[in-house]
Amino acid sequence: MKALLNIIWLVFGGLWLAIGYFAAGVLCCLLIVTIPWGIASFRVGAYALWPFGRTVVEKPGGSNGFALIGNVIWFLVAGLWLAIGHVLTAIPMFVSIIGIPLGIANLKLIPVSLMPLGKEIVPTDRPFAANYR
Repeated sequence: MKALLNIIWLVFGGLWLAIGYFAAGVLCCLLIVTIPWGIASFRVGAYALWPFGRTVVEKPGGSNGFALIGNVIWFLVAGLWLAIGHVLTAIPMFVSIIGIPLGIANLKLIPVSLMPLGKEIVPTDRPFAANYR
């Protein structure tokens, strides 16, 4: 079921969202100073490409001062625009009855799109996934 949902997700919005994340990642990696944001953008882009069967958890020790400052900078530069993209793609998904699970998944991506530093993406079937929540 996860594979079917991921394929439908990929066709109806996941590819475009991932391209947005990858574009932000490339832009951040071009500037040497912003490479940590680029890596975070690639990680979240891969999650946006294939989200079902994975979840976002806090990294152990990931909510330090540097992550907070980095998340504020990310929010101002790219996070807000990516979150708007999630909302805009969630609306048509909710309109179609069959797309409601996709719209819910799209809304679940908004918190990590706003503040990706200090987060880790793990499979939901791993035993340690629930330990970091």
